Amino acid sequence: MAGKTYIVEHLDEELGPWSELEYITIARESQETGSKFFLSSLHPQFKVPDALAAIPSFTAERRGVEELYADKKSRVCLLDPQGKSDLAPEDADNFDVFLFGGILGDDPPRDRTSELRAKGFEGRRLGPVQMTTDTAVRVTRLVVEGKTPLKDIPYVDFPELKFNEYESTEMPFRYVKTEDGKPIMPEGMVELIKKDADKGIDDML
Repeated sequence: MAGKTYIVEHLDEELGPWSELEYITIARESQETGSKFFLSSLHPQFKVPDALAAIPSFTAERRGVEELYADKKSRVCLLDPQGKSDLAPEDADNFDVFLFGGILGDDPPRDRTSELRAKGFEGRRLGPVQMTTDTAVRVTRLVVEGKTPLKDIPYVDFPELKFNEYESTEMPFRYVKTEDGKPIMPEGMVELIKKDADKGIDDML
């Protein structure tokens, strides 16, 4: 089966370091599985990082999804916590494009999919627990391309990351987990989280 297309409507003018690592991961995994990854509705001043631009599966797009798929709207699935049903393997027959509106990965969650929902894209849920953007795309791919039901995907919720004997932090998200129970996270993410945590401690001193 041909790979699907995964689109994140990037709603910010800039790209933060967390999102950059997530997007690079999505692009790499899309490349490995024969899928495509788009960032759409990009601001004119948005600069695509070189590491992301170098991945063949990735496309930077100034246009929004509504314009890109004006004549194929029914083939676009919006991953939406307020969707009427959960994403299922059979949705692979119904949709070619899976759309993420920026809500996933926010803590506390913000309803940033509301504009896309109002445009009439059909919605599906990924479960009750917030996911990072790369996790949401990974789970969607496992369901529609890997034919794995949501309930059968191995998850770890709110994992604790231990940096050393004294430092740790709990992540407020759901992740897909490896066979040894560790959360699948973008390369370099743990180091970035530790750096941010150290920065926060320094600010309090």
